[in-house]
Amino acid sequence: MTAGVAIDRVSRSYGTAKALDDVSLEIAAGEYIVLLGPSGCGKTTLLNLIGGFDAPSSGQISIGGRSMAGVAPKDRPTTTVFQDYALFPHMTLAENVAFGLRMRGVSRAARLARAAEMLALVGLEGRGNRRPHELSGGQRQRVALARALAVDPDVLLLDEPLGALDLKLRRGMQDELKAIQRRVGTTFVHVTHDQEEAMAIADRIVVMNAGRIEDLGPPKTVYLAPRTLFTATFMGEVNRIPLGGTLPFDPPPAGNSGVLCIRPESLSTAEGPLNLGPCRVDDITFFGTHQRAHVTSVAAPDLKLTVHLPQNSPVAPGQTLTLFAHDFVVLEAQ
Repeated sequence: MTAGVAIDRVSRSYGTAKALDDVSLEIAAGEYIVLLGPSGCGKTTLLNLIGGFDAPSSGQISIGGRSMAGVAPKDRPTTTVFQDYALFPHMTLAENVAFGLRMRGVSRAARLARAAEMLALVGLEGRGNRRPHELSGGQRQRVALARALAVDPDVLLLDEPLGALDLKLRRGMQDELKAIQRRVGTTFVHVTHDQEEAMAIADRIVVMNAGRIEDLGPPKTVYLAPRTLFTATFMGEVNRIPLGGTLPFDPPPAGNSGVLCIRPESLSTAEGPLNLGPCRVDDITFFGTHQRAHVTSVAAPDLKLTVHLPQNSPVAPGQTLTLFAHDFVVLEAQ
């Protein structure tokens, strides 16, 4: 089963502090949504409101067209996977996965059959008799996911589920989460502060800031065409160039105000829409997948840029490059 989520003008205050401020969002059934933002932006608060662990100060949340006002967490068509997987150490993996079904009165045979099915789904087939301490962090995360999916929720909520894993495991689990979500078709709402994680798994990213939705869209759109300066800066490294005055651009960007934003990888020596003119290489560092260079405009010495060049590019400090921007946006200054 799966269902959409409708969040209609929801606010949440704690005393004088406003954690969420008039948030509205429509999540389609079967969509993988990622709530992304810095600590304190309101993303976990919003997840808790959907799960029923907290109540909005105003506004309404509906799942599958049904208002969740006054509906307890146990009665909602949702389950949650937390960063702390909270597996029962004295239970086998099968018993852990079947626990929610046991609480719902499902027979032992039926719930163990379902547990075996879910363990197979997450790549742990035949390991139901093992216990949590015998598993790696990534495997425990899979068991927590299997337990959440075993009760067939309409919406699965994930609160920083990969935060405790190292980089290699985290990247592997990103691929697995996306593949599992595609197979089961359940609506996933995933909270993270990791931009790379969000772009790897989301159908749409919801960028949050100070209790509000700052931006919303597919990963490529949010990254290459952000709506606000906050999104442009938060979603990765970006060159921010205030417009106005004399700048060595050919042709100049439309308008004479705002901030020109260019990703470092969008700058290259290949001819493109915006010519930034000759730039002197100040330093260059090898990063494996690319070389990261700091350059200074020859015509405007106050203009300094960060550029990602190909890993095999024969560039050295002191060299002059004519740079072009291939993707850029002009945003309102904040």
